[in-house]
Amino acid sequence: MAHTTRALAAGIVVVVLGSASRLPAQQPKPMRVVDLIELPSLSDPQLSPDGRALLYVRSDADWKANRRISHVWRADVATGRSVQLTNGEKGESGPRWSPDGRWIAFTAARNGDEHRQIWLLPADGGEAIRLTKHATAPEDLTWAPDGSAIYFVAEEPKSKEEKEKERLKDDVYAFDENYEQPHLWKVAVPSGEETRLTSGDFAVRGYALSRDGRKIVLNRAPNPLLGYGDQSEVWVMDADGKNAVQLTKNGQAEGQPQLSPDNTQVLFTCDCNEKFESYYNDKIFLMPATGGAARVLMPDFPYEVQRATWSQDGRSIYFLANMGVHSELFRVDVATGKYTQLTDGEHSLTGWMLANGPGLHVVGIDSPTNAGDFWILPAAGGKLRQVTHVFDRYAKEFRLPRQEKITWKGKDGVTVEGLLFYPLDYQPGQRYPLVVQTHGGPAASDHFGFGRWSNYTQVLTAMGYAVLHPNYRGSTGYGDAFLRDMVGHYWQNAHLDVLAGVDKVIEMGIADPDRLVAMGWSAGGHMTNKLITFTDRFKAASSGAGGANYVSFYAQSDTRHYRTPWFGGTPWQKDAPIDKYIATSPVFETWKVKTPTIFLVGGADPRVPMPQSVEMYRGLVANGVPTHLYVAPREPHGWQELRHELFKVNVELDWFERWVTHRTYTWEKAPGGEAAATAAQQQ
Repeated sequence: MAHTTRALAAGIVVVVLGSASRLPAQQPKPMRVVDLIELPSLSDPQLSPDGRALLYVRSDADWKANRRISHVWRADVATGRSVQLTNGEKGESGPRWSPDGRWIAFTAARNGDEHRQIWLLPADGGEAIRLTKHATAPEDLTWAPDGSAIYFVAEEPKSKEEKEKERLKDDVYAFDENYEQPHLWKVAVPSGEETRLTSGDFAVRGYALSRDGRKIVLNRAPNPLLGYGDQSEVWVMDADGKNAVQLTKNGQAEGQPQLSPDNTQVLFTCDCNEKFESYYNDKIFLMPATGGAARVLMPDFPYEVQRATWSQDGRSIYFLANMGVHSELFRVDVATGKYTQLTDGEHSLTGWMLANGPGLHVVGIDSPTNAGDFWILPAAGGKLRQVTHVFDRYAKEFRLPRQEKITWKGKDGVTVEGLLFYPLDYQPGQRYPLVVQTHGGPAASDHFGFGRWSNYTQVLTAMGYAVLHPNYRGSTGYGDAFLRDMVGHYWQNAHLDVLAGVDKVIEMGIADPDRLVAMGWSAGGHMTNKLITFTDRFKAASSGAGGANYVSFYAQSDTRHYRTPWFGGTPWQKDAPIDKYIATSPVFETWKVKTPTIFLVGGADPRVPMPQSVEMYRGLVANGVPTHLYVAPREPHGWQELRHELFKVNVELDWFERWVTHRTYTWEKAPGGEAAATAAQQQ
């Protein structure tokens, strides 16, 4: 991508003049692992009040820092020309236009800041000005409609006594009590005077300001810990923090609460039914803003609602829906519940926002050939128009795999679907090794899209593998019955659906039944553990952050609420269904495993903690099955350090090549340095 640069006080501004059309003609080449790790990501689009400019956050890999760093960019909607607005060493995030379009607020840590602060940047260029000196990091910024203030959420600061104890290493802490409550504040513009709006022993987990700036709707929970999300409730209060009223009391985690334009109704989403029973596809709920019964707006809608927002006049609600292998934008009439689909394609929609002023949607379109450039669409629907062109070059520079939706029948006759990725040099009649990648969740689904470093389908297909992404029973976007197949029996049809999908690809004449690989992360790791204890059809496997022992897993994880329906109770209640927990746990069937399997986990993973991988690993070692366990220090559930990501892909490819194709794999190295791979390659 050709560009020029010039220095400004706010940072280095990069003007994007064109895309791959300016590059010298060259033959497309296969993607490498490093190419995928270096793939940028775009997020948080914000259209200006006049609809002429688009702010967004772009994250790029920085090998020196060993992480991705995010900066704020602005695109001209008419021309698509993009300008990098910020270039701080630690990055920036959360850009928000002032109501008059003259200022851009964002958060950043600069000049030795201990925490990120709110900064203001003139929209027409110039030096960014610090607005806050808050004791902790402000997040989730919202401008008041008149531009006089910015609302934000920030954790309570640690006391002097707590800081001194930390300095002295006198830092024993109480487990699950070592947190600071986040609360709501506002800061005056331009004086920087701050006003606290909420206080008390509760956590503000999300909020939304009303259109007129008079009211605030918010989620309040006992604390900010993930495992207590189901105890959050919806409240409404005046914009000054007074007259707070609790609206819900249902024991479920409501999401995205918003007041209607006339402040009479509250919209929220919840993964429950009209009785507020858990473990359903997310639905849109409406209730009076003064309190009362909440109702499901579209009780018969067959898909999962991912996000929703009010129209300008409040007569409609726009929402993003997961429809299995793709996601689309819809509009629903509030009075009748009748809905209309506004987009359709082999894609996944990301980063959606509705700018009611100019009457435009902004949405990222993640497709097999584009990793999520932003497009605009008239509010009522119509023709999509591309704004950013960050990813145009990838389809021209690289050979990308063909993706195809395929369907098959589960053992009980239910239709299951998934995505098949063909080898780059696919020849009909020739059979190829097949890698089965099972998604996490399990309440999720795999969509059409470019993909990321974690599934590296471009690399696998370039090496001659076919790849299958099965949306097995328990996936979202296929109706409640499909999702709830796991309720009461986690392993009833899910693993059988995956194996039936493998048989489908074999039946198509594509997959070699003697060269099968299983892999996945999180719930995909649970699935991998199940598959290797259920069948010896797979010649190699990689289990990432997978569950092994559901009794210990339930207790160890930072979230438990949504797992309870799988077993019909907790492991520590009276008459606990321990038999179901044990019957579900792969660790008790490791004696059946014959598949050479590696395990990978983050050393700081709170979701599927390291002991789960240790239990599976030690079971395979004891039974003489080839195995290794790789632990990435500091990493949470989703790995973030670039060299750890590169190691994961390298070690998996090495393992698959060793046991499936019997070829030698050459490890890729991190740019600017040697990969620390020698020890792993010798194992």
